[in-house]
Amino acid sequence: MTWSISDSAEYYGIDAWGAPFFRINDEGSLEVRPNSGSDHAIDFKSLVDDLQRRDIRAPILVRFNEILGSRIGELSTSFQTSISNYGYKSAYRPVMPIKVNQQRHVVEELVQQGAPHHLGLEAGSKPELLVALALLQGEDNIIICNGYKDRDYVETALSAVGLSVKVILVVDRFAEIDLILNVAKELGVKPHIGIRAKLTAKGAGKWEASSGERSKFGLDARELMHAISRLRDADALDTLELLHFHIGSQITAIRSVKSAIREASRLYVDLRNMGADALSIVDVGGGLAVDYDGSQTNYPASRNYSMQEYANDIVSTVMDTCDDADVPHPQLVSESGRALVAHHSVLVFNVMGSHRVTHSQRAPGERETPTDDDHVIVHSMYEAFTTVSRKNFQEAFNDVVAYKDEAATLFAHAVIDLKTRARVEELYWGTLEKIRRITKDVAYVSDELENLEKLLSDVYYCNFSLFQSLPDAWAVDQLFPIVPLHRMKEEPTRSAVLADLTCDSDGKVDKFIDLRDVKDTLRLHALNDEPYYLGAFLVGAYQETLGDLHNLFGDTNAVHVTCHEGGYALEHVVEGDRVSDVLSYVEYDRLELVRRMRLLSERGVRAGRCSLEESARFMRIFEKGLAGYTYLDS
Repeated sequence: MTWSISDSAEYYGIDAWGAPFFRINDEGSLEVRPNSGSDHAIDFKSLVDDLQRRDIRAPILVRFNEILGSRIGELSTSFQTSISNYGYKSAYRPVMPIKVNQQRHVVEELVQQGAPHHLGLEAGSKPELLVALALLQGEDNIIICNGYKDRDYVETALSAVGLSVKVILVVDRFAEIDLILNVAKELGVKPHIGIRAKLTAKGAGKWEASSGERSKFGLDARELMHAISRLRDADALDTLELLHFHIGSQITAIRSVKSAIREASRLYVDLRNMGADALSIVDVGGGLAVDYDGSQTNYPASRNYSMQEYANDIVSTVMDTCDDADVPHPQLVSESGRALVAHHSVLVFNVMGSHRVTHSQRAPGERETPTDDDHVIVHSMYEAFTTVSRKNFQEAFNDVVAYKDEAATLFAHAVIDLKTRARVEELYWGTLEKIRRITKDVAYVSDELENLEKLLSDVYYCNFSLFQSLPDAWAVDQLFPIVPLHRMKEEPTRSAVLADLTCDSDGKVDKFIDLRDVKDTLRLHALNDEPYYLGAFLVGAYQETLGDLHNLFGDTNAVHVTCHEGGYALEHVVEGDRVSDVLSYVEYDRLELVRRMRLLSERGVRAGRCSLEESARFMRIFEKGLAGYTYLDS
């Protein structure tokens, strides 16, 4: 059967997780449509080729600015639709937590594209607060301050009271109330205060443990009562303006959202009834999930609800609770950072080479009929290889596993030589390959045979660092869609796992998205003489800042792309780390390294081990290396 573009789209699930931004075009390449309201498109492979010609080499983080605007618009529109449909008597505004993606160009773009929707920023530290204060220049802006606070943090926030932006200090710990009130009194300002409630309702998914009664931050029912009393005693109850809660990131089940907002709505009503008349904002925190695998389920890499359903449940639940208690509807805020930025970034990397367990280039005689001079273990293995069939594949599998183990023991005791052991192993892998082909259409196989696909898979060596660019894939088993950028008209015939450039055995991707399950391998195209590019999609949330310097692989090159009729434009090009950059991060000085190498080189010249010309060539290579990209040439 001829392979088609639609087959590729189905296998990689592109229409499920990628719509409306990513699709396959008629040329068989990934196509990006960054603006959901426009037909303007970019051929991803052509874009990468153009970047190579500009000497912007892979790996490259490609950011699509219009996708940020599209996501902000979709979130705001979802809430506005709910507000209109239900007759809700207040407004909604989105807030972007800077921690989700702290890169300057990303935050600036969010602020610019979010201005029509009154996008605010959330800061979880003093550095993030300073960034937010500098970037939010418009009227009616809001900054929400979360996280552990010291005096400097609080003083910085309260010093901005006279600016157009409203800075709300959220009390995450009861002790922060007195700190805020005391600093405000010293400065002679009236603070804007929020309180984070510790709900009994819990989230769902990977970060479920960060919510509930044992969550890190928040005030429980007793502390909320004490907080109201403390504010009333200080004649500051009118400073309490916001109720906040957070039940975890990537909430996969809408039922958890409903339970949390129902409990929070009751808290809001009761706090109002206790005299907190200035309380007028409910911040539902983050957690709006991204459907990384496109399955629309409550699996950790997905979600079982749409953005519109999310908005509907929040608006309707708050409205019903307030109406029952005859309490004004609060302004709604969400800190949906992952949902805003995940889609806009794609990590592009090239495949440097591959290793095939079963291959066509074999040493002479490896599968020839054994002779009388060959050890009996070779005869036994050859018989299993030549006689395996649909009737005996399980027996053949059991036999060759036992023979391979026996051969290793015989080699360790010098009974067989390396050549014999190599023949045994080649017959072993050849038999397993036959069994894999036989069992592809068998309804049931044993657990051992189910793992054959992974056991026989190729290793594709890829030009990136998992720890630097996809740390969640390593640390918390997060799944990201990984897809070839081209050759989609061709059938992907190789089953592969991906290995990065680091020397760490954990530096690999061996779990891949699937609509029904998690795949242990990814079907890719056989390598040829042309560059082969893969993209890891939906990587815009958390991955850059969380990355580390394993093996001193630094930040990748990054480009910000905007789409227009007839093409695209590069808005920003951010050079990735040079070798000297990452060395400086771990306290090495470039000039000192050059000085030491020059002394070593001169000693070589004096000792006659190298010529002046060879010494000069080495120093040029050394200095060129310090100035070079930390990743490999294509």
